[in-house]
Amino acid sequence: MSNRNCYESPLSARYAGKEMKYLFSPDKKFRTWRRLWVALAEAEHELGLPVTQEQVDELKAHQDDINYEVAETREKEVRHDVMSHVYAYGQQCPKAAGIIHLGATSCYVGDNTDIIIMTEALRLVRDKLVGVLRALYSFARDHAGLPTLAFTHFQPAQPTTLGKRAALWMQDLLMDLEDVEHQLSKAKLLGSKGTTGTQASFLELFGGDHQKVKELDEKIAKKMGYFQNFAVSGQTYSRKLDSQMLNILSGIAQSAAKFSNDIRLLQHLKEVEEPFEKGQIGSSAMAYKRNPMRTERIASLARYVMVDALNPAFTMAGQWFERTLDDSANKRISVPEAFLAVDGILTLYANVAGGLVVYPKVIEQRLRKELPFMATENIMMDAVKRGGDRQQLHEAIRVHSMAAARVVKAEGGENDLLDRIAGDPLFGVGREELEGILQPEKYVGRAPEQTREFLSEEVDPVLEKYQNVESGEEEVTV
Repeated sequence: MSNRNCYESPLSARYAGKEMKYLFSPDKKFRTWRRLWVALAEAEHELGLPVTQEQVDELKAHQDDINYEVAETREKEVRHDVMSHVYAYGQQCPKAAGIIHLGATSCYVGDNTDIIIMTEALRLVRDKLVGVLRALYSFARDHAGLPTLAFTHFQPAQPTTLGKRAALWMQDLLMDLEDVEHQLSKAKLLGSKGTTGTQASFLELFGGDHQKVKELDEKIAKKMGYFQNFAVSGQTYSRKLDSQMLNILSGIAQSAAKFSNDIRLLQHLKEVEEPFEKGQIGSSAMAYKRNPMRTERIASLARYVMVDALNPAFTMAGQWFERTLDDSANKRISVPEAFLAVDGILTLYANVAGGLVVYPKVIEQRLRKELPFMATENIMMDAVKRGGDRQQLHEAIRVHSMAAARVVKAEGGENDLLDRIAGDPLFGVGREELEGILQPEKYVGRAPEQTREFLSEEVDPVLEKYQNVESGEEEVTV
């Protein structure tokens, strides 16, 4: 059936990958619900409640063959998604129908599932971050020593190297990866907390046995692959978690946007370009153009994620006491869309980083136009060593620099600063000697060494840790 006559999120249709889209699909959600119901029944059986092994086995046998039609028909009657799926599951498991969801509230399946999906999605984000770092690693290593003009305020400053600039992008991503890992290290479920988080229903089921209620919580977490639950909660887990998750995604978006801005500026300077396919059209009007489409899209999606991170912040701040339902509609839009957007961003980032085109001659040409100004301090120091007066030399260089800059800016001429200095007897140096001073490698400081040290000391251990993470390149669809 065609979707052309109804709205479809561009994040799903154009940008996010299949794996991330599945994590936030109805099928993933409802399959997780059933896993949680199995875990609950199994734990209750193990702790002595009247739940038989036969009932648990029946639930397991139908855990994955969800009868969606029955659930959808039932929901039209009762207007409750959880109870509709309880009913549908019971139709397949008549022996276990009476114990499905025993003692639980809707948030038992809903909130635990949300946490599980966000955690799995964050792991996928982590793996994609590693893929981007791998792509940038090669670029930084290969260009660690390539001098390039550095900018502050987008004004020419001291030279750096192209590899060092890539190291700056990578450092941002390493900080993001640390945040991701920290969040994953403290992953915990809601558990089985009941209507207002007091576990009163479970305490009743276990005849007032507090220890068994605690064990039920622990068993469910372990069966779902987690080591802990929130110690206390209202009816829901604290919406602070959603805000923390999206703040991490916002950080990744910020890093990607910085990269995309740099590449777009470099493409304007004709020094570095994003990949451009043979048949790609850059402009509908100007056939010669090579617009930075991929990096522009990174910037666009990143802006969305950074703003979207405000949604769970306001939701968290607006919760009343043990729960209000003004989180639900916002949450089911803002959280999945943020993950889908970041998934698309990282796919684009890896694609661009792995296919960057460098034009060393253009880089050298621009650097050499500015280098005479940057070399003046070295020229002055050498003249002082030969007996010159530092103050006189400084004033002479100031005058010559202003005159040379005027030629470049007002007349459109070439930078003739070296000729002016060579012709000034105050400096006692010829043009050939000045040319020897103007070797770009002399002005990049420790940029090559910094880059190589950064790669070996900071990045290598990370890539070694994740050497088994696959980072196959996903297709950029549009």
